[in-house]
Amino acid sequence: MLDLAVLAVIARGETYGYRISADLQEAGLGSVKGGTLYPLLARLEETGAVVTTWREGESGPGRKWYAITPEGRARLHDDGERWHAFASLTTTLIPDAVATGDPR
Repeated sequence: MLDLAVLAVIARGETYGYRISADLQEAGLGSVKGGTLYPLLARLEETGAVVTTWREGESGPGRKWYAITPEGRARLHDDGERWHAFASLTTTLIPDAVATGDPR
């Protein structure tokens, strides 16, 4: 699920790791540590979902910027559809189980 959220953030426009983490936190996903985020970004790059460029910083160190590829957009679309189907199913099942008190 986190990879889907990261792709969705990158799909809004080129961005860098710290900004991705901040956007995820602002969206309500909590704090995503670098030890989780950067390996995920590396996997997305290895699979061709994102491409990277290195840019010099204006007033500090340079940054690696991430951009989504056509393959990444296709993955975001396909995984997003699967997520919506799953969310719809659980939205139906969970309230029924809570309302009846039946944990089955």
